Amino acid sequence: MLISVPEFRRLCRVVHRDLGYFCAGLVIVYSMSGIALNHVDDWNPDFVIHKESFALPNGMGADLSSKEVQSLTVLVGQARPRVVDSPTQGVVKIYYEDATLHVDTSEARVFYERVVRRPFFYEANVLHRNSIRGWRWAADAFALVLIAVTVSGLFILKGRHGLSRRGVWWIGAGTLPPVVMLLLWA
Repeated sequence: MLISVPEFRRLCRVVHRDLGYFCAGLVIVYSMSGIALNHVDDWNPDFVIHKESFALPNGMGADLSSKEVQSLTVLVGQARPRVVDSPTQGVVKIYYEDATLHVDTSEARVFYERVVRRPFFYEANVLHRNSIRGWRWAADAFALVLIAVTVSGLFILKGRHGLSRRGVWWIGAGTLPPVVMLLLWA
């Protein structure tokens, strides 16, 4: 049983509208994450890295005692070190859950680095990169729904604003940028 053209257009409007609403949140999250991941050379989209350098407090010598390590730990606002290591003479490295403290006793300098997940972007990028087991199938389903929204949208309008007139030019214009990029840089 074939459906008429007006019924087909009405069905396309319903599919386009309802699936479009369904996709709206994911499109925004994926788009923002995509922009962030496109500029990974300019900034770290997943983490904010805080770096700080300060002078070693007076009285601390070449070999830090456990009391001095605890004093430095409190100074940088950490709870408890995970590992304390002295890889070379005059250097002590203190590792925390999300930070490191590099103590150079010969220069009397302390270098502190703390890594914090960037709010929203870390979680969005995890989804965008399909890093969660099983999310790949959700991402594939989302891609199929986007295809359905796009195809249904092609048949909503008729006449001079429809697919056969104005639409074909916009589709051509939309395929031009990736084709040009592939021809120039592939």
